[in-house]
Amino acid sequence: MRHFRSLTDSAAGQLFHRLPLELTAESTPELLAVALGGTLYTPANRSDLVKDVLRQRDLGCVSMVLCLEDSIPDADVPEAEGNVVAALASLARHQHDLPLLFVRVRTPEQMLRVARRAGAATALLTGFVLPKFDNENGTGAAFLSALHVVQQELGLDGTPSADGAPSHRLRVMPILESSPIIHIQTRAAALTNIYALLAAHREDILSVRIGATDMSSAFGLRRSRDLTIYDVNVVAGVIGDIVNVLGRPDGGFVISGPVWEHYSNTERVLRPQLRVTPFVGPHEQELRQRIMTANLDTLIREIELDLANGLLGKTVIHPSHIALVHAMSVVSHEEYLDAVAIAGNTNGGAAASPYGNKMNEMKPHQAWARRTLLRADAYGVSAAGVTFVDHLEASMG
Repeated sequence: MRHFRSLTDSAAGQLFHRLPLELTAESTPELLAVALGGTLYTPANRSDLVKDVLRQRDLGCVSMVLCLEDSIPDADVPEAEGNVVAALASLARHQHDLPLLFVRVRTPEQMLRVARRAGAATALLTGFVLPKFDNENGTGAAFLSALHVVQQELGLDGTPSADGAPSHRLRVMPILESSPIIHIQTRAAALTNIYALLAAHREDILSVRIGATDMSSAFGLRRSRDLTIYDVNVVAGVIGDIVNVLGRPDGGFVISGPVWEHYSNTERVLRPQLRVTPFVGPHEQELRQRIMTANLDTLIREIELDLANGLLGKTVIHPSHIALVHAMSVVSHEEYLDAVAIAGNTNGGAAASPYGNKMNEMKPHQAWARRTLLRADAYGVSAAGVTFVDHLEASMG
């Protein structure tokens, strides 16, 4: 897999100073975590998961979650489990590149059951998504114990084979959304304990996800499509604390942006948030109108705030959101030149940026530079003068 692989060579040459790297099961976990992009959730009880996966792959989806948890009714769980097992068996027969696939399970017991039923086809998965993960009542440790059983039983623990060939390691993405994390009286201790548990099992953790829907629900709230999650102060406070404890450059984890749950047009209350300036050509003005009509300008704003707050990628529930996440994740030419000038320069000091419009400080900006170069590996670097609007136009048509 590779981001933007549907572009023609000519279009890619015009848009990119540096193309994204290819993603394989052998790619470093750090690169895979950053490259997840818009992670599309789909209910596991859909009638044809195989066609869904292949269709979304062809539309540019790089990571996808088959959900056995909140997206399906309790009564449908047994049938949905069988649906996932059958889909994995079928996908294993396809000679296609697949998105990075995950199954979101409800319990450690369900993880074991699905993996054992799928058998060798479990190797198609990049891993499992773990809901309501915490270290207060033992559920986090139980999930990780179940993962280790699956790894060992199915040979998915990363141990090289007898001929020295690399082996796939199954990993997990815990979702932080439980009450001890949400409530301020218990948050610091809960996050500290979660960090200790995840750090002790670092090789098993791909990235950390944020369950903003459950966080909002804890306060009886639900944001409208006119507001970003950062406008909901009680939830924004939780996100800030999660990044503070789990997202530090020294020993932290990749943390993805929370779900955007709106996907159809409704009457708006607040004025649009998308500037006219970047949309200069007639086709780009038409694109802006399509974005405005679908009320996606607030999603663009939220993605921008995700990046500003150290979050990479995003949970999405509609395919139309994926192109927005990916276009805004591309590293700009200016960012890239700054990062190259800073990375590895640990002697200190400051210098004017290559674009001559800001001051680059060598020591304080090291962590930012490393993170930016990793994002460049995952999403590529825009050519000089190319903006996210150009990438959107190429992706959305």
